[in-house]
Amino acid sequence: MLHFSKYQGLGNDFLILEGRRGQLPAEIVDPSEEWVRRVCDRRFGVGGDGVILALPPEGAADLRMRIFNADGTEAEMCGNGIRCLARFLADSDGSPVGIRWSIETPAGLICPELQGDGQLKVDMGAPFLLSDQVPTGLAVSDRGLPEGVIDLDGVEMAVAAVGMGNPHVVVPVEDLEAIPFDTWGAALERHPMFPARTNVHFLRVHDRRSLEIRVWERGAGPTLACGTGACATLVAASLLGLSDDQAEVLLPGGPLQIAWSGREGSVLMTGPAEAVFDGVLSPDLIPSMAPAMQASIGTAEPNPDLFDCAKDCSEACLRPDNCLRDEAQQKVQAFLNNTSLDSMLNLASESLEQRIRSRYERSEG
Repeated sequence: MLHFSKYQGLGNDFLILEGRRGQLPAEIVDPSEEWVRRVCDRRFGVGGDGVILALPPEGAADLRMRIFNADGTEAEMCGNGIRCLARFLADSDGSPVGIRWSIETPAGLICPELQGDGQLKVDMGAPFLLSDQVPTGLAVSDRGLPEGVIDLDGVEMAVAAVGMGNPHVVVPVEDLEAIPFDTWGAALERHPMFPARTNVHFLRVHDRRSLEIRVWERGAGPTLACGTGACATLVAASLLGLSDDQAEVLLPGGPLQIAWSGREGSVLMTGPAEAVFDGVLSPDLIPSMAPAMQASIGTAEPNPDLFDCAKDCSEACLRPDNCLRDEAQQKVQAFLNNTSLDSMLNLASESLEQRIRSRYERSEG
């Protein structure tokens, strides 16, 4: 059985898998793109903008986070995702207000903190403002960040790039509803100026402390929120002279409070994250746990120590008298036959009940 928790931050939703004790199988710790796409599918899977793994740290941090986009690609960081992970940790462990976690990510060490109102304040680290750090082909201007003009099918648009451990491009516009959002978002994500692809944010400035963006996320497309994108937007708007160094950034899913004090050092992001539900994946959605084996070369009968049923039996079963797939299916069926639906639901509800109890005990304390 593989448990998961569903959390959302401003409508940006993630499947979170607990593996801090090293209990997740290798096929989940290093998941295939196909598996991530399947579980994130909103019709044929659980549905989500991505998958988050809570893993043992490799250094002195509290834990390590891996996050995968809905298309199966791995992301360096995600602001909404790390808030969701932090809220999951607080709910699971019954953590008190003020707790601060150190979390290893491919973008570096990120440190969220639980606030008294249940929101999460996250030290997102300093922005990357050199072209090769973003990365982007745009040159750094005298305003201190990569910027320039990009032509999209005859339409010239002024853009600015910022790295938050992952790449972002910010495009100021007059009217967020009037732009061909899907067309421009998809084109900019894969524009040659961004060799690692990029997240895209169309920005409308309401005033110097109120910004609004529409989000096209790399690997996910349109989403309701992007925490790193809100941070990148505030940094770009501030350096472009469009905003102060603190502002509310309104996303389709709701607002985030972003601060970059003195236009130097770390960017701080404050926003919500909430539990949606707990569940148990169907056996059909769990990657095969059978050890990888290959057929021995030059023998008619496969070597059982090197036999890989999924690969070697792609056209026909080579071991009909001892079929590994049949054996696995029989074990799954035996489990289903001997386990009631109520029992399976209880497995999931016990962890959810514990998190709900922890939340209420923390709020009442």
